[in-house]
Amino acid sequence: MLKATLRSFLAHKGRLLLSALAVLLSVAFVAGSLIFSDTVSRTFDRLFASTAADVTVEPKDDLKSSVPTGAVQTVPAALAQQVAHVDGVVETHADVSVENIVVVDSHNKSVGPTTGAPTIATDWYVTDRSPVKLTSGHAPRGAGEALLDADTADKKHVRIGDTLTVQAQPGTFPVKVVGIATFTTTNPGAALVFLDPAVAAEKLLGSADRATSISVDAAKGVTDAALKSRVGAAVGTGAYDLKTADEQAKSDAADLGGFLDVIKYVMLGFAGIAVLVGIFLIVNTFSMLIAQRTRELGLLRALGADRRQVRRSVLTEAVLLGVVGSTLGLAAGIGLAFGLIRLMSAFGMNLKATEMVIGWPTPVAAYVVGVGVTFVAAYLPARRAATVSPMAALADAEIAGVGRPLRMRAIVGSVVGLAGAAALAGCAAATKTASAASLLGLGVVLTLVATVIAGPLLVRPVIRVLGGAFPALFGSIGRMSQRNALRNPRRTGATAAALMVGLALVGGMSVASASMSKSFDQQIDKTLGADYVIQNSNFQPFTQEITDKVRGTDGVGLVVRQRFAPVAVRLPDGKRIKTTAAGYDARLDDVAHVTYAGGGTAAALADGALGMDVDFAKDHQVRLGSTIPVEFQGGRSAEMKVTALTDQGGGDGFGMQGGLFFGIATVEKYVPGGQDSSLYVNKTAGTTADQLRTRLEKTLDPYPQVQVRDQADYKKLVHDQIAVLLYLVYALLGLAIVIAVLGVVNTLALSVVERTREIGLLRAIGLARRQLRRMIRLESVVIAVFGAVLGLALGLVWGVCTQQVLALQGMSALAIPWSTIVAVVVGSAVVGIVAALLPALRASRMNVLAAIAHE
Repeated sequence: MLKATLRSFLAHKGRLLLSALAVLLSVAFVAGSLIFSDTVSRTFDRLFASTAADVTVEPKDDLKSSVPTGAVQTVPAALAQQVAHVDGVVETHADVSVENIVVVDSHNKSVGPTTGAPTIATDWYVTDRSPVKLTSGHAPRGAGEALLDADTADKKHVRIGDTLTVQAQPGTFPVKVVGIATFTTTNPGAALVFLDPAVAAEKLLGSADRATSISVDAAKGVTDAALKSRVGAAVGTGAYDLKTADEQAKSDAADLGGFLDVIKYVMLGFAGIAVLVGIFLIVNTFSMLIAQRTRELGLLRALGADRRQVRRSVLTEAVLLGVVGSTLGLAAGIGLAFGLIRLMSAFGMNLKATEMVIGWPTPVAAYVVGVGVTFVAAYLPARRAATVSPMAALADAEIAGVGRPLRMRAIVGSVVGLAGAAALAGCAAATKTASAASLLGLGVVLTLVATVIAGPLLVRPVIRVLGGAFPALFGSIGRMSQRNALRNPRRTGATAAALMVGLALVGGMSVASASMSKSFDQQIDKTLGADYVIQNSNFQPFTQEITDKVRGTDGVGLVVRQRFAPVAVRLPDGKRIKTTAAGYDARLDDVAHVTYAGGGTAAALADGALGMDVDFAKDHQVRLGSTIPVEFQGGRSAEMKVTALTDQGGGDGFGMQGGLFFGIATVEKYVPGGQDSSLYVNKTAGTTADQLRTRLEKTLDPYPQVQVRDQADYKKLVHDQIAVLLYLVYALLGLAIVIAVLGVVNTLALSVVERTREIGLLRAIGLARRQLRRMIRLESVVIAVFGAVLGLALGLVWGVCTQQVLALQGMSALAIPWSTIVAVVVGSAVVGIVAALLPALRASRMNVLAAIAHE
């Protein structure tokens, strides 16, 4: 049996190649994502471990926010001298390092990275832990000199002697580049500017008495943990966070983890799609191979092989296929990881491909995925093979099981489909976002499974409609192609299912993204009343200098500032919720249209007052007039009275959890040193909108990072951000289509082999080669369009239900992108034509007499 299995595998290696490609793609994405993330993690672990001080003293801050405020938490610089007297301390340093800056060159071009990495200004302090070394020029001396990292200098064409302008929170100042510092470790993609330690704190923090942290070096023989304990006893732990080098490295790595997780999960998403679609392909391939080998299997049974041996033989072939596909996929994954590393280098994160990390979990995961997928996919065909009777060796027909009733599929598919429909109906009726999202996920899974199970039941009615015009358009060729697609509903359904998965995904996400775009457009029209909004292109806050310049621009009539503040609120239901609150100037009603369920803008922005979203208030038992304890950064707190409840049509009023907002004086009082995040600007009487825009852009010319946006610009910005998600979905669709095309090619190729004698007879009675190719192409097109119709129908249902979940967050508009749907259907027909090229060519080149004699 083993010899027979190996010979069978080698005899059909050409037919199994396309299935191996599906396994290869699945494994490549799994292995590539693991190798890449392990490499980045290991690289940065070394970077953080080598640059962290033995003990670091930082401001205590448990209110870190994803929304930047511009405020920098500091410690007294004198703390370094206090810590220096602690037993076991050999050296201390008051560090100055900020990210709330912008650096521009003499042409008003930003010197910072455009990839989202920060621009960091810090004091030049050389130790064994320094990530850079001075490679040209000299160290900065005095207020007018600075160093720049070599990578940034090279990319932005900055040379020694050039003048840069640093826009910092205390004010803007020029510096002359007097030296270049080169990274000795991995460059994380940031731009680094180094200033003289004697002036760094004053220029970057506004006071020479402040520092962002204190670095402490331990004497020989003193452990980091022991030193941390002694320093904590000396300075107290109430106002400061103390971290050992290991703890600091882990904290830095955790901050990086979010970025790595995004890449990892995106790639694992590709792997999941490849696995799911690949399963359909492999099931179909093995089912057809077993059907074609019915006589062969019957002969084995007649010679004495029992059912278990036949089943084991088929599963052994599947395992061999999995091993080959996994091995090739692991190699492809290494290549994919190498490509990602090079891509990161192009974006400024200089990883070294020579330090690629391939840990033991990677090959284990690769083979578990590859072998597991093929084994699971081949199990049902293997069980079917074991049921072949020894009498099949005497039968003329090789195709077994084609006419078996689909009764069981109908029952199971109906039950699962009804459960999925109930979950989706529950999702549409839910009033809580969390429960609605859970029901949506369950409904999507169940309806997908139900459609896959019941797909063969839909083949005959749907394909009769889709191919109904074929006889009229193509005559007998069209009629035969339609009947070929109807001949084996199981096979047609499984082939179309691979394409259906990807198209259902893109259909659902297209509806969701179009609905989001339309909802945001409506929300912007409804709430934004300002002529222009001034913001940084990366949404980082900007300096007071920019606000002053905008206010002084001719034609500006009103400027309303917006600032953000991380807060924690203790609510009447006992919960402590961390969120971000917004602060506004008094004339907010002149630039925004806010709907209130109680109170008003003036009440919300008064001293000691707080506005809140009405739904959030109801969920946490807050009423108009309730007093809420509010915690701010730096240990500051206040008792604030809820004087207004907003009702913006669902969701959290201003885009943050709870929709909390108050007067900007409150932000200035409790978050000193903060910066404005947005300016809402109205024109004066007698000034046109175009005139104001021209003047504002001229005023902001020295600040290339700042953008002037009107309502149309704001809508485009939102559409572009949503499009990023949609492009990811299209990429997933592309992968699904590639594997689905392999599936259609595989099905048609095996179908041609299966119908060799039939094709020979058709050719013998006068069917031309061109007609034969057309027949196979039409069969492929109708199968592909059938998969598209099922996928898009499923995707539209998913998309509408997703919009119902989004409606609970205020995105109530439903939009269906009909142009995308039509394009997908047309594209599916093209996919069918492309997939049929090789099988049709092969069929047309058959020798007629040899085909007729084929058994």
